[in-house]
Amino acid sequence: MLSKIVRGIITLLFGAAGIYLNYLLLKVIELQQVLESIIGLEVKTFWTYIIFFILLSVIGFFLAPVLMRLFMGLVKWMESRLTRMPISDLVGGALGGIVGLLIASLISSSFSDVKFLGPILSVIVSLFLGYVGLIIGMKRKEDILGFFNSLSKLRSERNEKDKGRDKGKGKHSGADQTDYKVLDTSVIIDGRIADIVKSGFLDGILLIPGFVLEELRHIADSSDAMKRNRGRRGLDILNQISKEAMIKVEIYEGDFEDIAEVDSKLVKLSSILGAPILTNDYNLNKVAELQGIKVLNINELANAVKPVVLPGEEMYVQIMKEGKENGQGVAYLDDGTMVVVDGGRKHIGQHTTVLVTTVLQTAAGRMIFAKPKGIQEKSVEEFSHEINAFG
Repeated sequence: MLSKIVRGIITLLFGAAGIYLNYLLLKVIELQQVLESIIGLEVKTFWTYIIFFILLSVIGFFLAPVLMRLFMGLVKWMESRLTRMPISDLVGGALGGIVGLLIASLISSSFSDVKFLGPILSVIVSLFLGYVGLIIGMKRKEDILGFFNSLSKLRSERNEKDKGRDKGKGKHSGADQTDYKVLDTSVIIDGRIADIVKSGFLDGILLIPGFVLEELRHIADSSDAMKRNRGRRGLDILNQISKEAMIKVEIYEGDFEDIAEVDSKLVKLSSILGAPILTNDYNLNKVAELQGIKVLNINELANAVKPVVLPGEEMYVQIMKEGKENGQGVAYLDDGTMVVVDGGRKHIGQHTTVLVTTVLQTAAGRMIFAKPKGIQEKSVEEFSHEINAFG
């Protein structure tokens, strides 16, 4: 069915070409007189168009199968060539061909005044310049692609400059919402945030949500003495931070009444603002990370800045209590790191110099194994047993 439709289209195209050919012949020669001399009868202009239309249509009808086979062969040949051609050749050739056709369209306008042959010359010029552009584009593909790459690089550099300029303006005005860092209740009560602010390691704006303040007030008014002290400590820390000149503090008055939990409200607010959460709450940390929200965990910061202790180093510690294994003593560093001293039970309550033997990093933090200076070092198997005993 499709082949019949294509054959009909080719036949009509040949017929249209016959009409145009008849038009040209009428202008160039006395076609009517030639036909009258051949046929021997008077021929009107209308009938000359009919004769040429029928004649070329018949030719097109019989040539259609051959033309279709030639066309399909040309398509397959081009497909086989194009699939093996590198992408750089394709891009360069396409760009060169487009430029050639654009030049041809400009030149073809000058052929409009040429009678009869103007359209034919326009087609010939378009084919010629398009082919020339294709060949030049394929041969000079490196230069063409390099030109476009340089333009792209210049544009990206200009965009970076504009972004830097806009960012500078935003920092100057203090209106860039990405400078916000949202504080939760636990990090306020913890209190170390005040020391971090004083150190100058935090920049931007500390945002304290109103629902976090309300939770602090409830804790400060609790009947439980321990909770009440923690809540009041949190309010004192906020008051201390707000007086610091190192950083700006703002209160967020909005609320999410459809959400009951404070942690869920914090996650929602941070998601809207695109701002990180400052916390030391393990559960809030995990929930926020699951939702793609950046978390600044004070505990992780504390672990990161703990002094590095290597096996073989000496430490001066006070052994505070017994360990889980027989003869062990336990000491603590200033940052809370546990030091398990083998044979330190007899030194409980005393300050003594110990020699570090093993450093273990766990999910709960860093654990150090040591022995009093001068005692022979234990085997690896014995220390492995002690590590497993401490979890």
